[in-house]
Amino acid sequence: MLVRLFLATVLVAAPAIAAAQVCDGNGVARSADGRILGHLPYGDVAEGDLIDAPEGFSVGQRCMIRREVLPDLMHLLDAARGDPAVMGQLRGLSCHRSIGRQSAVFCREGSKGDAADRAISVAPPGHSEHTTGYAIDFAVRPSPNCPDAETCMAATPAYRWLLANATRFGFEQSFPISNRQTVKWEPWHWRWVGTTRTAPGAARARFVFARARSAFPANPGIADLIAITVGSQPAPPVPMPPAKPTKRKAGRR
Repeated sequence: MLVRLFLATVLVAAPAIAAAQVCDGNGVARSADGRILGHLPYGDVAEGDLIDAPEGFSVGQRCMIRREVLPDLMHLLDAARGDPAVMGQLRGLSCHRSIGRQSAVFCREGSKGDAADRAISVAPPGHSEHTTGYAIDFAVRPSPNCPDAETCMAATPAYRWLLANATRFGFEQSFPISNRQTVKWEPWHWRWVGTTRTAPGAARARFVFARARSAFPANPGIADLIAITVGSQPAPPVPMPPAKPTKRKAGRR
């Protein structure tokens, strides 16, 4: 029911979102499932639902996230700081970005190539997980300073730690390598959906990402486990020993 409602909302909002996908005066084609250039549509989070990430977490610009993400993020950072295998410090390179900010990034002056070229490395406005307030691009400090960002991040001990531990804190990797969504592999990009569906705020996060999680699963991802109540069953019948044959007296029929 929630997934159907989500898809209906997307279809109703599609014309308004489509108008925001213009950088050069031309519209961008939308696929049958609502995607633009491979990216699913997302609405912006209400400003009152955002809070600052922990002090010292942000790299550069202010990092704001949904308030329900904060406890798990703090636990993740504490665990990473206490594990020598991380060999660095996990920081936040990019957190919430409004649709307006995403438009500036996507359509920034001097960008080379057309919209399809730009969409390889950045989502069109209205189609970024960052607008939801649940997504974080992690960085490692000190920076390894490699020219190939994906391979460089993937080679760090901090990334290997995230692969092994991030799901324990409610984070899953949205765009794994060779993902079916055909979005560029982003080893730094993780979205929060809660450790369980009953965790505070997790139901809303999982509703927002329902389409993505159903059609294009994260890896590593967090399973949506559904509790099943087993009703009482009647006791199985107790086998009875076979009856002994009755002896007949001679001469009687």
